[in-house]
Amino acid sequence: MRLSDLYPPKPRAPRQAAQRAPAATASARQAPARRVFLLGATAAAAAVAAGLVPRLVRPALAADSRQGNAPERFEVALSDAEWRKRLTPGQYDILRREGTERPYSSPLNDEHRAGTFACAGCAQPLFSSRTKFESHTGWPSFWTPLDKAVGTRTDTTFGMVRTEVHCSRCGGHLGHVFDDGPKPTGLRYCMNGLAMTFHPQAA
Repeated sequence: MRLSDLYPPKPRAPRQAAQRAPAATASARQAPARRVFLLGATAAAAAVAAGLVPRLVRPALAADSRQGNAPERFEVALSDAEWRKRLTPGQYDILRREGTERPYSSPLNDEHRAGTFACAGCAQPLFSSRTKFESHTGWPSFWTPLDKAVGTRTDTTFGMVRTEVHCSRCGGHLGHVFDDGPKPTGLRYCMNGLAMTFHPQAA
């Protein structure tokens, strides 16, 4: 009789090894995701510090204009190619990709004539010059929009909860609304100038 007959070698557990492999793979996959998240958060913080996105921390307590989770339907609905033809690159980035212009870069920030600010995408009137005020943020600001001119929805980008504002006719992104504005509403509609055009009031 051989010792190997009394003490046979223990069988290996290939299943356990196989189970450890996916765990290691999942861990390896999670590592780049964590790095991307950290880099994204750092970039967002840097953008806020540099003024590339509004230094705005108090979202307005406006209700989401959408009913439930149903997608919004807009009167003006164009294909992406059609929007690119209609808009300038800067307008397209803001209206259709929810970009943000540099503060103090829009001439509309210093527009003080009587008139109406309209959507650059579909020409719908959005704000009256009577509601415009100097917010010292670098973006055209208003304390209320024209009736039924805009819609809102919750925006959770950049690690913040904000209230996004868009044109109710074409869905074009305009900016955000916050609750640190002047009376009588206490709201500040902080809009991108490139998302709008200005029509002076007839003399």
